[in-house]
Amino acid sequence: MNYKSLGDHSRVWIYQSDRELSAEETDEIRSKGNQFIAEWAAHGASLQAAFEVFYNRFIVLFADESQVKASGCSIDSSVHFIKSLETEYKIDLFNRLNIAYKNGEQIETLPMSDFQAALKEGRLTKDTVVFNNLLETKGDFMKKWEVPVTDSWHKQLM
Repeated sequence: MNYKSLGDHSRVWIYQSDRELSAEETDEIRSKGNQFIAEWAAHGASLQAAFEVFYNRFIVLFADESQVKASGCSIDSSVHFIKSLETEYKIDLFNRLNIAYKNGEQIETLPMSDFQAALKEGRLTKDTVVFNNLLETKGDFMKKWEVPVTDSWHKQLM
């Protein structure tokens, strides 16, 4: 299922890789993700879900919970799946202290302390586009994922 066909109320989980994935890795991960969501269920009921990789760096799961809510067990299974990707591709998807931002067309990451220092030193500005990976719904993801520092929680680092 394509994430665009899911409602804006759909739940979203965003995982940021510590490095850019190759095109081949992205294709493999996308294929594995689509296979995972085809079998993803809560209490035996299939979840209406989608899987996507953005910018060869962000792995995003979407679940429309209007029919079937993602249960603790189904969320655990998704975390287990994401951890299996970490192991297989030697990437870190759970470090929330790495901040991703756009530098022109490139996506770069810095540890939070270095990101904060770059803001204070003026190497990055309030207009630097950052990725807010703390969003919970597809609607917010579509509108508030890629935003200037001033429109995200990142502004508290200024």
